[in-house]
Amino acid sequence: QVGAEAERGSAAVLRPETAQGIFVNFKNIVDSSRMKIPFGVAQIGKAFRNEITPRHFLFRTREFEMLEIEYFIDPQADFQAELEAWVVEMEAFLERVGVDRERMAREVHPKDKLAHYARSCTDITFQYPFSQKHEELMGVAARGGYDLEQHSQKSGKAMEYQVPGPQGRRFVPHVIEPSLGVDRLFLAVMLSAFATDQQPDMHGKLQERSFLRFPPWVAPIPMGVFPWRKNQAPLVQVARSLVATLRRRGFNARYDADGMVGKCYRRMDEVGTPYCCCVDPQTLEDGTVTIRDRDDPMKDPPLRIRREEVAAWLGERCQMPE
Repeated sequence: QVGAEAERGSAAVLRPETAQGIFVNFKNIVDSSRMKIPFGVAQIGKAFRNEITPRHFLFRTREFEMLEIEYFIDPQADFQAELEAWVVEMEAFLERVGVDRERMAREVHPKDKLAHYARSCTDITFQYPFSQKHEELMGVAARGGYDLEQHSQKSGKAMEYQVPGPQGRRFVPHVIEPSLGVDRLFLAVMLSAFATDQQPDMHGKLQERSFLRFPPWVAPIPMGVFPWRKNQAPLVQVARSLVATLRRRGFNARYDADGMVGKCYRRMDEVGTPYCCCVDPQTLEDGTVTIRDRDDPMKDPPLRIRREEVAAWLGERCQMPE
C-alpha cells in the first residue's frame, strides 16, 4: 500500500522487469520514430524481485538496476539464428567491458524449463567464487509475440506493424530480448579484474601486489600523475598542469604527491588505474615524462613521451574496441 495510512493507501506493484514499458509504447515508437523491422529499443531502470534469501553481495538482491533490449523481428524470420547472433554479440560485449571470457559459459534452457513467454532462452553464465557451478550473469530470450499479443487482447488495440507500401502486410512482431542486471555485471567485472603478483619494493624485496586489471576504457581513473618529489615546485607545477590538461580532454586523471612515487603507484594499482605518469627532473630538461603501465610495471627501459602528447596517447588506449 502506498500512502500516509495503509487502509487509505492505494495498491502498488513493483515491476520485475523493465520490458513492459517498451511493449506498451511499441506503437508510439513505430509511429513517432518511423522505425522499420528489424529494430531494437534499449532501456535501463530499476526492477524488483521478491527474493526469499538475498545473498552473495550483489548477486541476489531484491532491488537492482536492469538493462534490457527488445529487438523486434519479423515472425517469419529464423528466431534461433537471431537469438544466436545476440548471444555472440553479448558475449563479445561482456568481454570488452572486462568480464573474463575463460569464466563465462552458456546454458540453454530445456523446453520444459522455459518461462511461459519464451520460445527459446540461452543464459550467459559466470563462475562466481561462492558457487561450485556457473551462475547466471545474463539471459537472451526469444519471447515470440507473446507480450504484444497480450497487450493487444487486454487493451483492445492492435499492437501490429505494417510493412511500408500499399501492399505491405501486417503482423505482430516477435522479440529477441537480451537482459542484464547492472549489479551482477559490476560484480563479474570486479571479480575478473582482481589479480595479485610479486613486485619488488624500493629496497628490491619482492612483495605481493593486489591490483585491479580493468581495461583502460573501463577504468574509473585512466591515469595518475605524480611529481618525482613533492617539495620541488617546478615538478609539482608541471604535474598539476598536466592533470588539468587531461581533465579538460575528458579524462578523470588524478594528482597524487602523498609519499614516495612507489607508494603512489601502488595506490593507483589498487583502484585499477592502467597508466601512471611521473614528472621527474628529466622532464624539465627535455619535456618528456615517464609512463608506467600497471600490467608491465618493471618495463626496461621505461616509456617516455613528450608531455604535450600524453592526452592523445591516453585517448588512443582508452578507446573501447568495437
